[in-house]
Amino acid sequence: MSEILVTGGAGFIGSHVCGALVKSGHRVVCLDNLDNYYSPTRKEANIRDLREREDFTFIQGDIRDRSLVEAIFREREIVSVVHLAARAGVRASIADPLLYTDVNVNGTMILLEMSRSFGAKRFVFASSSSVYGKVGGDLPFSEELDADHPASPYGATKRAGELLCFAHHQIYGLSIAALRLFTVYGPRQRPEMAIHKFTRSIDEEIEVPVFGDGSSLRDYTYVDDIVEGILGALFDERGFEIYNLGNSRPVKLLEMLRLIEQCLSKEARIRWLPDQPGDVPRTFADNRKARSHLGFEPKVTIDKGIERFVDWYLSATRAGVRPTDPIRGIPC
Repeated sequence: MSEILVTGGAGFIGSHVCGALVKSGHRVVCLDNLDNYYSPTRKEANIRDLREREDFTFIQGDIRDRSLVEAIFREREIVSVVHLAARAGVRASIADPLLYTDVNVNGTMILLEMSRSFGAKRFVFASSSSVYGKVGGDLPFSEELDADHPASPYGATKRAGELLCFAHHQIYGLSIAALRLFTVYGPRQRPEMAIHKFTRSIDEEIEVPVFGDGSSLRDYTYVDDIVEGILGALFDERGFEIYNLGNSRPVKLLEMLRLIEQCLSKEARIRWLPDQPGDVPRTFADNRKARSHLGFEPKVTIDKGIERFVDWYLSATRAGVRPTDPIRGIPC
């Protein structure tokens, strides 16, 4: 029976994708190594309900384990791959670029090779808006812009993944969509990401670290909208295409912070810090191609999205679950 392989399926975005796929009647194989970038307990909780279903299979393992990945393809009928597994985070990639290259580049190559060898029909690769780096005056960012000057090792590994995908399409005809995701947020978001970290700090009445002057722009995109875009790309076979998946409504960092304050009815104690290496001043998705090809239509505005995230955070906190475990060995 045909199945869809979702790598990184126990993570923030991956668990939402797995849930949407099984809800729509698909059989899913979730591959995740439950690493300690943040608490594995949180990832296990993300898929706890799914693991009770017969149409969902969880396999704990690493995408760099070629023997394991090959066995999955050999023993199961994998028709499509949604490749979300990656070492994430701009600042952390500067601290450990070798690990990022190993996971994000080598792991992607193994999955592409197994997909080719065993005849998978569709491969969706989660790239990142980080490939654009510090783009000059061109706004919004279109897929036609130069993406060969990323500002961090993380962005460079994502661009390398796109190029590997293109090569596999050109040589072997593998049908691939590379999705440049723009600052995804919502329930289950990773604890080091800004919206989660700011919410925790304000709620616990501790200092909120703000890098720069607060004027940076981010194209915050709610996870439900991103999932719709991913599924649209999964079932739209156009050969090789790159798509921006972003809300296309950039928001200043301080505006986002004020929305969190309103939802919590608490005021932030801001600690101003200098800009960090690898940070970019703005992201802004031109999503017209995704709208045209995939029917991508972001629906959740930033105020509604922040409200939903804070509701989830408070609900989890009241239940005695801390969704805020710090990243191990990496300053937040």
